[in-house]
Amino acid sequence: MKKILFCVLLLVIAGACKRDFLNTKPLDKVQSTDTWKDGALAEAFVTGIYSGLGQGGFDEQMLAALSDEAVFTHPGRGINIVNEGTLNPSNIGWVNVNYRWGKDGSNTDMYAMIRQANLALENLRTATFDDKALNDRLQGESHFMRAFYYHQLIRYYGGVPIVDRSYGLKEDYTVTRNTWEECVNFVLKECDSAILLLKGKTLSAGRATDLAAMALKARVLLYAASDLHDMPTAKSRSALISGYAHPEFLGYLSGDRIARWTAAKSAAKALMDAAPLRGYKLNLTAPASAADGKKNYVSLAMGGGSKGPDVDKTAESEILFGRYWTINKDEYAGMYVGLANGPNGYHNWAGNTPVQELVDDYEMMDGTKFSWSNPAQKAQPYVNRDPRFYASILYDGADWKPRDKISGNVDPANQIQTGKYDQGGGVFLPGLDTRSSSIENWNGSWTGYYVRKFTDPDPDLVDNTTRQTIPWPFFRYTEVVMNYIEACIELGEDNEARTWLNKIRYRAGMPAITETGAALKQRYRNERRVELAYEDQRYHDCRRWMIAPATLGRKLVYIDVVGTLKAGATPSSPYKHDETRYNYTYTPLEVNSHEDRKWDDKMYYRPIAQDEMNTNLKLIQNPGYN
Repeated sequence: MKKILFCVLLLVIAGACKRDFLNTKPLDKVQSTDTWKDGALAEAFVTGIYSGLGQGGFDEQMLAALSDEAVFTHPGRGINIVNEGTLNPSNIGWVNVNYRWGKDGSNTDMYAMIRQANLALENLRTATFDDKALNDRLQGESHFMRAFYYHQLIRYYGGVPIVDRSYGLKEDYTVTRNTWEECVNFVLKECDSAILLLKGKTLSAGRATDLAAMALKARVLLYAASDLHDMPTAKSRSALISGYAHPEFLGYLSGDRIARWTAAKSAAKALMDAAPLRGYKLNLTAPASAADGKKNYVSLAMGGGSKGPDVDKTAESEILFGRYWTINKDEYAGMYVGLANGPNGYHNWAGNTPVQELVDDYEMMDGTKFSWSNPAQKAQPYVNRDPRFYASILYDGADWKPRDKISGNVDPANQIQTGKYDQGGGVFLPGLDTRSSSIENWNGSWTGYYVRKFTDPDPDLVDNTTRQTIPWPFFRYTEVVMNYIEACIELGEDNEARTWLNKIRYRAGMPAITETGAALKQRYRNERRVELAYEDQRYHDCRRWMIAPATLGRKLVYIDVVGTLKAGATPSSPYKHDETRYNYTYTPLEVNSHEDRKWDDKMYYRPIAQDEMNTNLKLIQNPGYN
């Protein structure tokens, strides 16, 4: 009997244990209701909203290859906007809303990120953890991130559906597009909420701040005031837009453009006044030396992330919102910018290579425009140029990193080689960084250039094998100053515009400009082009200024470099750039076989993906894609 009772007791205990086991919480997951009871868990959830920023600089620099800054070296990967994208009816909607490619080739879904922000804001308002300061800060970050993702959507698509709450199961998910004006107002309201909640709070690098929200507000207002989004102006310049039945999705149908430019100016100036010391070396009253101008610009691009010599790490102050990297995390693309874009003669991939159009727009040191019609400039096109050129572009003969750390002792001079060089007897040696390189020949530049900007110049950092930690500036102080300058020009305040434009030029070692009116506007646009090169600006600027047919749609120009031996000279072995031995010729060539660009006005806006159109029948497509 005792044995029977003992067995029954064991069975009861075992059954209870099994029930308790079934009732235990998983150790690798947190219930949603618990998240908002604990400040650390709530912060972790909000941190997850930042994941939509993707790989930062690597992703954003892909956009350079859709503009007249660069060309993507490797066609056939769905990145060539003209040959494989918007002009191909069977491929409408192929590209992501902000041109970000994930590690698995998938795209960041802006609305998935917006949903995360919506969930955070809904739950933080009723959260029970006892830390009001943290709660306010997390709400501020969530407002900013929601505004950031919506700003990405509207600058590609125009007006989009505003979804400011999370949806549950079995709800009607179909929604209509909001107007451009409604979307702009929503983003501005989000920015104001973020500014209020984040003001005075110190956050770790990479998290949203009140200054980041102010910078976003200034950018959105600048876009809102621009030609593309003023429908009377846009219709006068594009028959396609003029014939579109829903212009309210694309811009303002009427209203006071002066008021819009004034708002853009005020928003930019508010940040400049709030944080004047964040601007790096914008207090000069005369041009820096050429050497210092180059150092200043390299330092800006490094954002405090380089350990290399001759880099001023205090330039990190310029970054108002950036993507930072942790060396022991699997953040592949963003930390391998040098590998992705660097010269193939260093076993790199030459991803987004500068085109001649960009190179030509860097001025001479005296502030005059470079011209191939000038015999002296044609003979030595890389001499006496804007210091930002040398900090941004790798060209034939440019000094670069020790090649022997990755490619062997084949180039003691450590110079970029993108030409072909006379060896005598009619034999020409292809440079080590060409598509006929003896090191690697499948991934060389087509254009004759490589990008240097955002690649760590530390000679001990081998781009092919070592990760860099250069932060990506989604917003930097100088962009805000540029926005202020543009608004001043549009308002006829030329003196104020020149004052700030010259501050930027002085830092780069360039002389002051003196133009007024339309000439000042053109000078400003070129200055913005070179100062913000490869920073996710040019593609959007050309569209909002409505100059895309002459810029984004123009044919690409590459450079052909040939070094011919001088009479009586012997070839250098191994080769190095040597003007005592070689006569160099530089021939710009229009090359359309790789990518034959042309412009169609429908490309002012991205197409809504057909899957979205099929799922949500309330959506109306952008002009030109039906």
